[in-house]
Amino acid sequence: RTLFQVPRPDAPGGDHHDMWIDPTNPDRMIVAHDQGLSISINRGKTWFRQRLTNAQMYHVTVDNAVPYNVLGNKQDEPTYRGPSNSRIMGQRGITGIPRGMWHHVGGGESGWATPDPTDPNIVWSSASGSGMVGGIVVRYEEDRRQYRHVEVWPEQSRGAARDVRFRFVWDAPIHISPHDNETVYVGSQHVHRTRNGGQSWEVISPDLTWDDESRQMLSGGLTGDNIGVEYAGTVFGITESPIEAGMIWAGTNDGKLHLTRDGGGTWTEVTENMQGLPEWGAVRSIAASRYDVCTAYVAVDGHQVNVRDPHVFRTRDCGESFDRIVDGITPSMLSYTKSIAEDPKRQGLLYVGTENAIYVSFNDGDDWQTLQNNLPHAPVSGIVVQEHFNDLVIGTYWRGFWILDDLAPIQQMTEEVMRSSSHLFELRDTYRFRPITPPSVPYSDPTEGQDPEYGASINYWLGEPSASSPTIEIFDEMGRVVRTLQGTNHTGVNRIHWDLADESNGPIQLFTSPMYAEHMMVGEEGRPAPGGRQIAILMPPGNYTVRLIVDDETHEQPLTVIKDPHSAGSEADITAQVAFLKGVREDVVRAGEAVHRVEAMRVQLATVKRFTDDPAVVESIEGVEDKLVEMQMEMVDLRLTGQGQDGVRFGAPLLQKLGYVSGGISVADFPPTNQEGEVKVLLNGMLNEYIERLDEYVSDEVNELNQMLRARGLVIISDSPDR
Repeated sequence: RTLFQVPRPDAPGGDHHDMWIDPTNPDRMIVAHDQGLSISINRGKTWFRQRLTNAQMYHVTVDNAVPYNVLGNKQDEPTYRGPSNSRIMGQRGITGIPRGMWHHVGGGESGWATPDPTDPNIVWSSASGSGMVGGIVVRYEEDRRQYRHVEVWPEQSRGAARDVRFRFVWDAPIHISPHDNETVYVGSQHVHRTRNGGQSWEVISPDLTWDDESRQMLSGGLTGDNIGVEYAGTVFGITESPIEAGMIWAGTNDGKLHLTRDGGGTWTEVTENMQGLPEWGAVRSIAASRYDVCTAYVAVDGHQVNVRDPHVFRTRDCGESFDRIVDGITPSMLSYTKSIAEDPKRQGLLYVGTENAIYVSFNDGDDWQTLQNNLPHAPVSGIVVQEHFNDLVIGTYWRGFWILDDLAPIQQMTEEVMRSSSHLFELRDTYRFRPITPPSVPYSDPTEGQDPEYGASINYWLGEPSASSPTIEIFDEMGRVVRTLQGTNHTGVNRIHWDLADESNGPIQLFTSPMYAEHMMVGEEGRPAPGGRQIAILMPPGNYTVRLIVDDETHEQPLTVIKDPHSAGSEADITAQVAFLKGVREDVVRAGEAVHRVEAMRVQLATVKRFTDDPAVVESIEGVEDKLVEMQMEMVDLRLTGQGQDGVRFGAPLLQKLGYVSGGISVADFPPTNQEGEVKVLLNGMLNEYIERLDEYVSDEVNELNQMLRARGLVIISDSPDR
């Protein structure tokens, strides 16, 4: 009967949307909100807040760091910056990009977070968290983790749009000039510009909107809500030509498009040249072509006036005429367009986002086809291609950020390729990243992002499945095969990854049950020998060749592997490390061969013993068995079952020590330490001495047993693992 307001820190979340109360127990309730959902079992006194894999991102941008970061403004939370690749590589059980690697970069929930194109340390944001309220712009510095407010006009401007000096909408555009990173543009009903880090701003356009005061009233119905979200008559999209400095396109959220070619000195309205433009449609996204100065692409959203059809326009004559290019975009209640981008490597390759899908065009927009794949259907609020890594990055207003790694197959797809029976696409350069330490994170976090697969992506086309599985061979600069991979065999584009490692040594197997655990039966495939490490060595930076073999066709492409720029080790250090690891692996292989020799004899001895009742033979066999077990225990602890933590109960035998010395040096790009070198020499000497003793024992004691077996017509014992 009595209602009271819950203080914000004690509330379930922010911007609540739905509530469920258990009809059988009203103490239990669930509240859904922008951050996820919250659960209470004590009628709202306390809440358990559960994050979900949802995020309402207004836009998306990327920087030029290696690996690059993804940035955007999240509804009811601040701006975010996070890595496209965590580089944690499975440490501490973390298999993706944890939430702890994302952080606030100034600004608030709405608008843009735009990194400086030449310095990823600087981020500009037009968000404020509660509307633009004065044209808030934030300039953030990553190295200091601090930011400065550099408002265009720092006068509180909540209220009716008609009563404010500058109408800044909730997610007002901010654009950094591709010609001068010190020049930044922001939109109200005008275009504003700074050239000194936001210290001062100038207006470089007249009012570019309809300035219809009937659409600038107080809004909100019974309860007013006037914080910039609802402002009409504002500039909604700004883009400067990457070819011609001072050539700026500006679109508004009330359906106008203007162009200036002299940095804002004079503006030309081209709205009337866009035949079919919905009245009062929002010009949300403009892509000025990097290939032709007079070509631009415009995405218009008409859903606020209940126009649900897609509206994408193209001009090739600086706005004197436009074509509407929407063929292939599936018409529906959710097909209105929100974002558009031009590919930076292939002219005529375009990407467009609608309220529920993403599409691609290979012919400059003449027709479109879906690029959805495994992307959840959600509003595609932003599209950008990260040029250095050649990834397609999108923001969605529901499911957060998504990345399509390596656009090479899309960029290089031609009619000739599609008519061919097989084709190997050109390969992008690959970074040889080394692992970094992870942050402290909660277990089982559903918001953990997915890392890109490690190594080189190898993309190829098959007109139809081949008779035999495609084979991929990796050659080093000396022409030596360092790795052979079996590829997928599907019609269309296939992709596999080379993890930059060479072929590992084979598995080391035991074919007898663990000591004191005879109930653990061993099949024909054997069981892994405790401590038997398979060592695949990460190949050094350099130039490689990838060969694709499909039946009787062969294709080759060069591949460049780049040293991790964050690594302190030199290429000479890496070369020394690789040589060290190859030496250790040779010893592991020799040790494994010795283990297999002993196992082969133990299996044969057990078999012969089962088929004889001659006491003298049994006694001799058991004597040899005991000695072989004693020798095998020097190499492998036969008591270990591989279950629980029995691996920590006993000392380490030789095989395990060899694996250990290889593991420690592999985590970073450094040469072996003096002590690692000493231990390697020590273990090598122990291995040589062991093999010498084993050879002597086989030559003497096992040979003597074989003479007894041969005399009785029994099968003799061989130390060959192939027996």
